[in-house]
Amino acid sequence: MPPRQNPLLNQSPGLEKVATLLAVSSCKGGVGKSTVAVNLASALKRSGARVGLFDADVYGPSLPTVIRPAHTDLFSRDELILPLEYEGMKVMSFGYVPHAPGGSGAAIMRGPMVTQIINQLLTGTEWGELDYLIIDMPPGTGDVQLTLTQLIPLTAAIIVTTPQELSFVDVVKGIQMFDKLKVPTVAVVENMAYFACDDCGKKHYLFGTGVRQRLVDQFGIKNSFEIPLVPDVSRLSDAGTPIVLEKPDHPVSDVFRRIAESAIAEIRHLREDGGGPPGVRFVIGRGVVVTWPDGREQDIDPAELRRSCRCAHCVEEMTGKRLLDPASVPADIYPTEIHPMGNYAVAIHWSDGHTSSIYPFDLIAGLENS
Repeated sequence: MPPRQNPLLNQSPGLEKVATLLAVSSCKGGVGKSTVAVNLASALKRSGARVGLFDADVYGPSLPTVIRPAHTDLFSRDELILPLEYEGMKVMSFGYVPHAPGGSGAAIMRGPMVTQIINQLLTGTEWGELDYLIIDMPPGTGDVQLTLTQLIPLTAAIIVTTPQELSFVDVVKGIQMFDKLKVPTVAVVENMAYFACDDCGKKHYLFGTGVRQRLVDQFGIKNSFEIPLVPDVSRLSDAGTPIVLEKPDHPVSDVFRRIAESAIAEIRHLREDGGGPPGVRFVIGRGVVVTWPDGREQDIDPAELRRSCRCAHCVEEMTGKRLLDPASVPADIYPTEIHPMGNYAVAIHWSDGHTSSIYPFDLIAGLENS
C-alpha cells in the first residue's frame, strides 16, 4: 500500500515540509493513547529525528497535561500559527488556544465544527521541516475520526488498546477504518498489559491475557507490543514529563524505542519497497491465485485455504483447538468476495456462507501450491 496522496498537502503551507504523518489512535478513551503518542514522539526525537506532535482531540485535549512547555502563548507569522516548543519538539493542541474570558475551556460543539478546528490548527501551523509529525487522534471511529482521516494525508497509523476482550472488537474496527481509507496500520500497542511484582518478578495479567497474539494470528500484524502497568508512567505523565525523557534507561522506555524503530522500518518499507500487499483473486481452474510483489504467482486450493481459517468459529481462542471439521468443507467451495485487510492480511467470504475468514499473508505463503 503506497503512501497516500492528498491535495491537502498542496493547499497547506504549514505541512509542506513534513515528511511523515503518523497517527496514534484508539477506539475508546482511557487506554493511554496520549501517553503512548508523547513517548513515541520523544523516542523518535531521541533517535535524532525532527519531530512534531499534534493533539487532535478537541473535546478532551491531553497534551497540556502530559507535557509542560516553558511558554504556552501562541503567536502567528505570515498567517501561520507558530507551534510551541518542548524538548526540541514542535507541539500544538486546542488546549493551548485561549478561550473566552470566564469560560471553563470545555469544548461543546458539533462534529463539523470540531473537524474544522482540527483542520485549521493542523494545516495552519508552521511546522517547518519535520521527519515525523505524530497525530494524537481523538478516540473512536465515528464521523469526526473518519472525516479527519480523509482530510489528513496520513502515512500510517499505530493503534493503542488494552487487554480486555471488548478491546479486540474495537481494534478490529480501527484497523478496518484505516484500511478503508488506505492508511496502513503499522503497529498495535497493548497498554496496561500486565503488572510485574517487585518481589517475585512474576507477571500478573490483571485484565486477562490480552488480544495481542490474536491480532498477530488473525490479522498478521507484525509489530505488536506490550506496555506493563507501571506507576512511574502515570506519575510522570501527570507531572508533565514523558518517561522516555525522564528515565531513558527504564524498561518501558525501551519498549517505546522499539515501537519507534518498528514504525520507522515499516514506513521505510512502504516507501522504498512499494509496500503493497499481494494481489489475491479467484480464477476458475486455478483456484485462489496470489500474486506476490516480486511477480511470483501462487495457486491455492480453495478448500485447503478454507480449512486453514483461524477465526473464533474455526479455532478455540483459549486453547487453539481446531473446531472446524476438515471433512465438512466442500471440495468445490469457492470465494464469493475477496478484499485486503490492511497491509498484512486478506479477508475472504466463502460460498458455504462463512464470512469470518481473515488470512495473514504469512500463513498463505506457507500453503502448498494446488
